[in-house]
Amino acid sequence: MRKKIVAGNWKMNTTLAEGQALASEVIHMVEDETNGEVHVVLIPPFTHLYPVHKLIGSLREKHIYLGAQDCSAHEKGAYTGEVSAAMLQSVGVDYVIVGHSERREYHAEGHDLLAKKALRVLEHGMQLIFCCGEPLAIREAGTYLEYVETQLRESLFALDAESWKRIVIAYEPVWAIGTGKTATPEQAQEVHAHIRRLIAGRYGDALAHEVSILYGGSCKPENAAELFAQADIDGGLIGGASLNARSFVDIVKARQ
Repeated sequence: MRKKIVAGNWKMNTTLAEGQALASEVIHMVEDETNGEVHVVLIPPFTHLYPVHKLIGSLREKHIYLGAQDCSAHEKGAYTGEVSAAMLQSVGVDYVIVGHSERREYHAEGHDLLAKKALRVLEHGMQLIFCCGEPLAIREAGTYLEYVETQLRESLFALDAESWKRIVIAYEPVWAIGTGKTATPEQAQEVHAHIRRLIAGRYGDALAHEVSILYGGSCKPENAAELFAQADIDGGLIGGASLNARSFVDIVKARQ
């Protein structure tokens, strides 16, 4: 059985006090209202990681986890402003996002750098959430499947099969992030199924059917159930809706 995962990426939002309040509210609502089948990942800014880790406490057994929004490709050293995988592991991080479209666009992160970051995350025993997805121009040109394939092949396909047991893929159509647009369930399913076929072609069907693939483009309570009903959509990487506890937990409940 593939893991059902709903991860909330807070991006650069909330002060520490606001973040603690949001995390506490989400944790209590998840405990009270859900059946524990969905793996819930809270992904606050770096400054909030250890305080949120303390709030989560021993709730891993209830499938509530801590995530980080990025990590350095370097192990340690004179890299001012960077945060290493070892540092993240030391404050209780379970999952790390690598390759988010905003990192690719605003920080010009390419395939080779993302491959190094992914390797660091896996070397330190954490779960990798690797993002892929096409901008509007690629979608309109009709070459989006090839575009996503290149992202995966260039950054992840040198890894061995054992490493893939700790990899989650998040498909995020860039044209549907923060724009109010959402891929239709059929559009999302097409790419998710293609990603699973690519993994199967490289690593075999058995492993491909174990890998969770999340949708990450303006998923909200109103469309979550329809998206999650698709055969190859195993959950969501949630942006804006994760900043509201009620909205986020309603998405979690849609994935049950």
